Amino acid sequence: MVAKEYFSIRTMDAKPLTWWKSRRSKIDMNPSYQRRGRLWSQTDKGYLIDSILNGFDIPKIYMADFTVGESSKLNSSRLPYAIIDGKQRFEAIFDFFDGSIVLNDDFVYKADPSLKLGGLGYKDLVANHYDVAEIFETFNLTIMEVHASTEDPINELFVRLNRNKPLAGAEIRNAMSGPVPQIIRSISSHSFFTDCIAFSVKRGADLNTAAKLLQFEYSERPMDTKKRVLDEFVQQVEVAQKKQMLELATRRVTDNLDAMAEIFLPRDKLLSSGGIIPVYYWLCREQDSSRHHLIREFLVEFESRRKSNRASASQSMKGGEITSSGQGNTLVAFDILNRSTNDLGSHVGRFKILNDAFEEWVLLNS
Repeated sequence: MVAKEYFSIRTMDAKPLTWWKSRRSKIDMNPSYQRRGRLWSQTDKGYLIDSILNGFDIPKIYMADFTVGESSKLNSSRLPYAIIDGKQRFEAIFDFFDGSIVLNDDFVYKADPSLKLGGLGYKDLVANHYDVAEIFETFNLTIMEVHASTEDPINELFVRLNRNKPLAGAEIRNAMSGPVPQIIRSISSHSFFTDCIAFSVKRGADLNTAAKLLQFEYSERPMDTKKRVLDEFVQQVEVAQKKQMLELATRRVTDNLDAMAEIFLPRDKLLSSGGIIPVYYWLCREQDSSRHHLIREFLVEFESRRKSNRASASQSMKGGEITSSGQGNTLVAFDILNRSTNDLGSHVGRFKILNDAFEEWVLLNS
């Protein structure tokens, strides 16, 4: 007998913030579709506490509720609740309880502006202004409880709720259905991403880069990786039809990242931008493993020559002269491709320049 699918949303019975604080360990703050936490600044968090204490409306929070006895396969964490939308708000509330944030210096308590509460934390309020602390403790968030038998409607709800928010492409892609988002998350947890890259991953830049590498391997060549193209790739790959191709592509990505994790250093300065990684990836992929130990030394020298060439070109332009050698032309071409909006041409062109330069460098240094 096929299990009946269901999806429903309703307002949860009101619970004070202290109730949620006591159950914070029962909330899955990182279900698969969620964006990463800790995106709000200290000021942003303080402003939320300001709104609570001054009685302003707080947007609804959406939470998957697994407390009603449903054996939902969505509950991978085996916790009673999972955040769908509102993670940053909950983190700010818990941070205030914990004392890791305080009220902003310009905080004004509208019920009694004579009170100077700016810069105070929760414990300070409890000790010296308990009537104010009590407003925070007893505040009731509006929480919508969501019940679903499959992940698809929850993913769609997350995307719909965040359509008017500045979500990065990787964050929306991460909430899509199908097998690819899970594989992308797995790739982004590889030690190359956790140890070697030197750029921020708060807005899913590692997920975006991982998606590009998977798309390269799935197509067995560098590809256009604009947002629209990556979204189509994630949506169109169906596990029933393309399972073997997807498995092979995933294995090739993992194998090459294993090699790259050995080539590059922890928090490597060469990896300070996600945009260059697909090019480095294809360079490493196309080299015999016996040459892998030479790649980083070559790239350091190549980047040094690029920097010197840009400085020389800038100086020449200031002096009213424009001169360039053949090698300088190649370096200028690489810089132009780096800024190109032709995504596919940029990947292919930069790889060719790097590959040719590497071959020449190996001959000169052998």
